[in-house]
Amino acid sequence: MNLAQLLRLPPPKEGTPVRRVARSVRKALALCHALESERGEVAGMRLAAEILNLYQTFDGAGRKEFFAALIADFSPNPVKIVEAAANYAEKSTQRNLAKLQKAVEPPRRELFRRLNMAPGATVQLVQMRRHLLGQLKAHPQWEPVSDDLAYLFTSWFNRGFLTLKRIDWRTSALVLEKLIEYEAVHAIQGWDDLRRRLASDRRCYAFFHPAMPDEPVVFIEVALTRGMSDKVQPLLDPRSEVFDSRQADSAIFYSITNCQDGLRGVAFGSLLIKQVVDDLQIEFPHLRKFATLSPIPGFRDWLKANQAAIQADERYVGLFEALSDPHWASNTTLGEVLREQLIPLCAHYLVLAKTDGKPVDSVARFHLRNGARLERIDWMGDTSTTGMRRSAGLMVNYVYRLDELERNHESYRQEGKVQATYDIETLAKKALA
Repeated sequence: MNLAQLLRLPPPKEGTPVRRVARSVRKALALCHALESERGEVAGMRLAAEILNLYQTFDGAGRKEFFAALIADFSPNPVKIVEAAANYAEKSTQRNLAKLQKAVEPPRRELFRRLNMAPGATVQLVQMRRHLLGQLKAHPQWEPVSDDLAYLFTSWFNRGFLTLKRIDWRTSALVLEKLIEYEAVHAIQGWDDLRRRLASDRRCYAFFHPAMPDEPVVFIEVALTRGMSDKVQPLLDPRSEVFDSRQADSAIFYSITNCQDGLRGVAFGSLLIKQVVDDLQIEFPHLRKFATLSPIPGFRDWLKANQAAIQADERYVGLFEALSDPHWASNTTLGEVLREQLIPLCAHYLVLAKTDGKPVDSVARFHLRNGARLERIDWMGDTSTTGMRRSAGLMVNYVYRLDELERNHESYRQEGKVQATYDIETLAKKALA
């Protein structure tokens, strides 16, 4: 339904909230068309603010109507694209190229750019994309709207606009509360837990954006240790003794959290890790290893999906029956058998299980894309309920060697190559041979 059709709808009955929202949607869309043609900055800011204020009044039905109109009224014109492409094919001038680029770009992008002129607009546009992402499964036709916002966010949230800040106990309570709220990898169990994670043998860093000064965009938690950690529970124990960081030779990244759902898919983590490594090297020049202690969130699901093939291999007889026992981890004998079975399968999963030429595991994709190397698979690395359910307690160390990052990144980007130690590669190849 286009704008003209929306404006021809009968007037809503008084006292009907849903119809009042629909009237607000019609008004917002009329203002969007006005903003699209407006050239004055002051008038444009006023229109943008009014549109976003109206958007805040929409309920779920109102947002659906609004998103549908963004597709119907603000998508590229196919006729103009074909015409511009034909002109460029006939005469490849810079002017014809510019016309083709203008024809191809969705008018939504310019609309969003103009909406962003309003005070506080960036936060509201991030929220708008969060609403969109929550509805894409039911309304996949709205994906272009989400993609347009993500395209703009990539520029608006680039490294030049982001500020790296260390978070410690002196940071404002508002930001500290956000850490507790947003932590997505290992939940923070209140203020005592947070205080331990900010002690002298720990570091926490976050990226902030000028448009969202009290909202971390992404944050990372680091433990300073002697040697590369293979278990996360000691790092998470709020009663653990504080380690003398002067004795540390390793920095272990044990949690990284993207805080804004509306920025999903916009890459921040790689920038953050590399910046944190630089800062830690300055503060602790004696550090020799920078590594993660990472979850393997898709491993158990992959085992289940490939159960038939795995059970056909006599080396894994009894594996799934044993895993179905909720107490298997406390049985020492059974645990050792499962260790011999699960670690090779996990190596296969991380190195060879791929989709579209890239690893199936989301965490592996993230770190390998950043240029890290798969260093070690850790038995009983995470014995929490979540860790046992998702990965049978396994975790993995990815190592960041600064002199290898670019080479590893290019190898992964071009060939989907998983950089791993010789031992892990060997286990992976033999696991289901």
